[in-house]
Amino acid sequence: MSTETDVLVLGGAGVDTIVYVPELPLPFADSYMVPRIEMRAGQTGDFVALGLSALGLRTHHLDMIGADHPGDLIRALHHDRGIPFTEVPLPGGTKRAVNLVGPDGRRLSLYDDSRSHEADRLPEETVRALAAVSRHAHVSITYPCAFALPLLREAGLTISTDLHNWDGSNAYHEPFAYEADVVFVSTTALAKPEQTMRQIVERGRARVVVATAGAEGAYLLADGEITHVPVVTPPAPVIDSNGAGDAFASGFLLGWLAGEPVARCARYGAIAGAYACTVPATGTDSIGRDELLARVAELDAAAEAGA
Repeated sequence: MSTETDVLVLGGAGVDTIVYVPELPLPFADSYMVPRIEMRAGQTGDFVALGLSALGLRTHHLDMIGADHPGDLIRALHHDRGIPFTEVPLPGGTKRAVNLVGPDGRRLSLYDDSRSHEADRLPEETVRALAAVSRHAHVSITYPCAFALPLLREAGLTISTDLHNWDGSNAYHEPFAYEADVVFVSTTALAKPEQTMRQIVERGRARVVVATAGAEGAYLLADGEITHVPVVTPPAPVIDSNGAGDAFASGFLLGWLAGEPVARCARYGAIAGAYACTVPATGTDSIGRDELLARVAELDAAAEAGA
């Protein structure tokens, strides 16, 4: 199959309004004076597409957005970064959220779930045409991407997804969890992370499951074995965790699509995720391939010296 795209990203386009707050959780008060409120384009699919493109992978993004100002911000972001973007009209308007960001970089996201409707679909002919010239698909869990999964399978693409803060039982996430070859999930809402990771493999198609655990690093399930992925020291102070999981996925996929061992893919992801934590919530910068590989070389040299 001839390809012109390394990764087709489906879904996850939206805008965030960033509000810096003095602490999280935020105690009740009639009002707060905050240093900055800013709207910027970029939700999970956007950040994965940005991260993959910065790492040198040919990336195409497909999603539904509105004919509104937030939609214009998304169009401009992709245009400015040189990332092809195929848009499908979203009658309810572009997806949006408000992110409260604390001084330590922690984030609380408030998602507007009124934008999507039951009738919304990514057109089959559009999905088929883009899949036909793509090598891999990363599918965001935003509605209505689950309906595209069978089409991607028919096209012979490998698939990855990020379940984010899945609790291991919410049925909405199951089509994504059980149809993807590579599954990312946060441990945030998992009572039994190992059990959920093994459940994903046993019930689905996953070859690899990665559970990210913030400052604890991550956990990797491959070939029946769970291993710990150490956290990587960020290159600058941590100021915001927004987009760290998306960056991890992008770094991991760089290695995975190159045929690297999964442990090395996870190291790529950890490096990219650590970098993302140094980028302010109002920014959309991603680590580049040269910087990531240089950091890998540094860690390899340090490991050899300590052996």
